[in-house]
Amino acid sequence: MPLSPNQREKLDNTDDQLFYAYPRFVTHVDDGFIQQLTDLYRDRLQPNTRILDMMSSWVSHLPEEIEFAHIEGHGLNAEELARNPRLNHYFVQNLNENPQIPLPEQGFDAVLICVSVQYIQYPEAIFSEIYRILKPGGIVIISFSNRMFFQKAIQAWRDASETTRVELVKHYFNSIPGFTTPEVIVRQSTTPYFLQLMGIGAGDPFYAVIAHRNSNS
Repeated sequence: MPLSPNQREKLDNTDDQLFYAYPRFVTHVDDGFIQQLTDLYRDRLQPNTRILDMMSSWVSHLPEEIEFAHIEGHGLNAEELARNPRLNHYFVQNLNENPQIPLPEQGFDAVLICVSVQYIQYPEAIFSEIYRILKPGGIVIISFSNRMFFQKAIQAWRDASETTRVELVKHYFNSIPGFTTPEVIVRQSTTPYFLQLMGIGAGDPFYAVIAHRNSNS
């Protein structure tokens, strides 16, 4: 079932580009999350391939030792994207206003969305576009934690439990024919157990939902 109109609503319904007009040169998750994401990219992404880093910022968390043929960046703040050393090119676009991604069909081997999927109001349209620009066999990695700009997350995300959010992203993939069955990676704690015993917090939970465009589609 597609999201209802209410489920797409944000507490702050002003233009997203106004919210992101000023750069934020910070990371929105902790070091443990970032390390797990970089390790996942290292394991799943191939050298000399074409990557689209959607809803990106001044850092992409890609492994430094891997060279890619091209990394295309997308986001809502040009100053942040210009600071990102991994991007070969970038474009600024509000996907909630215009979900059509200005990139060629089957032009990319991987699409990445890091800690931003909760802001997408029309995931059916966006995931259809992701499918279109992926090469057959191409991979999509959606990663997120429990942090968000609460006023900019859609109601379906705000009201959901962390487990339900995983199911929501799986649903986004399953709503588009041609994606493989989504794979889920869940790591609740990013802090070693011995540190937790010392009273140090468990850190940000790590979630990733991964799917491929079918090779014969």
